[in-house]
Amino acid sequence: MDQLIIEGGNRLEGTIEIKGAKNAILPILAGSLLTTEKVILNNVPVVKDVLIMKELVHKCGAKINFENNTIYTKSNGLKETVLPVTMVKKISSSFLLVGALLNHFSKVKISWPGGCSIGNRKLDSHIKGLTALGANIYIENGYIIAEANKGLNGADISFKIPSVGATHHILIAACLADGETIIKNASKEPEVVDLANFLNSMGADIKGAGTALIRINGVEKLDGTTYSIIPDRINTATYMIAAAVTEGNIQLKNSNLKFLKNFADKLRKSEVEIIENDEGVGVAATDKIQPMEIITEVYPGFPTDMQPVITPLLAIADGESNIRENIFNSRFNHIQGLLKMGADIKIDGNTAIINGVDRLKGSQVTALDLRAGAALVLAGLNARGVTVIDNVYQIDRGYETIVDILKGVGANIERRFFDANKKTFNPPKCTTWRSPVSAL
Repeated sequence: MDQLIIEGGNRLEGTIEIKGAKNAILPILAGSLLTTEKVILNNVPVVKDVLIMKELVHKCGAKINFENNTIYTKSNGLKETVLPVTMVKKISSSFLLVGALLNHFSKVKISWPGGCSIGNRKLDSHIKGLTALGANIYIENGYIIAEANKGLNGADISFKIPSVGATHHILIAACLADGETIIKNASKEPEVVDLANFLNSMGADIKGAGTALIRINGVEKLDGTTYSIIPDRINTATYMIAAAVTEGNIQLKNSNLKFLKNFADKLRKSEVEIIENDEGVGVAATDKIQPMEIITEVYPGFPTDMQPVITPLLAIADGESNIRENIFNSRFNHIQGLLKMGADIKIDGNTAIINGVDRLKGSQVTALDLRAGAALVLAGLNARGVTVIDNVYQIDRGYETIVDILKGVGANIERRFFDANKKTFNPPKCTTWRSPVSAL
């Protein structure tokens, strides 16, 4: 119920340190259940999705502690359990626990997983892969039940469409399976590579991660490890756009363009200056942003998660831009809010046609999903006047201390906390902040 309040127009300048990737740590936490020895994970972002996954791992019987961006876990006390429905439904990665737990128990029961409402997130590829490994999976009273009475065995698995989640799942499930597993048409995302590197650091035998063909030779056991999570490329992209929409100059530490080539190429064509240096990546904006055409594709193409993030920039570009969304069938949740803020956007099927305006205007909007919420924050940084963003929980799912980070580079932004007992909002801590009610 909390709100973000942003008074746009400030030029952002300074340094932002990029934390670990949410989309990498979630499957790695599931993979940590495969060993009974101690696992130490560094560079972990303190975001809602990670906190939920931490609790789910704890519910499985693992000892787990999270402090100073480091997670310590030991899974030597796992127990058969039905995971809490309310928690499972909050993140799609909760389903990855099935593949891990089937290496310990013959039966796993879990409710249908949740996550962002951005289109169909089918589990067909997950189920196909687990079935090939020897699991029997069926639906009963809203629960997914997976049974592997004879254990898991290596198999040849071919995905019709590369699936990041399903590739993660089979990597986890096949590590301790009997024999060799081959994944064909696997996802090539950096987060897939990070999971494979983590599992290999525990003694797994995985080859080919980052290519379309991955081979996994099952091993008898996995050991403990200390591992550091890769930087979050989606957060990096978000703060790159923050610099661009405010004509700012931001240095992004703990980042590089290795996993952002397509995105960076697009920004450069729009005349955003991007420079790699010893500290990371520097981003500076020009007066006029050039329009562009975006087509979302599987990695290494333009990522669907970065599509909402780049839309506020195109909304103030000098001309017409087009975005074609090819991954999810409902990935324009941010458009409604941007229209309220004065953007000129028309939707034609899976294509957004964007005519740039000089500047956006403040309004009261709602974050309908994680990246849509980030898009509204970026729009608010540019907008004339005050923007109020409701449902901040969605943004908290993937961005650690976003208010403090943006204030640190000059943004005029505050969080207004909702008091559940009084059913009212507490005023922002900043005493000089003017009421957004009159501003709107």
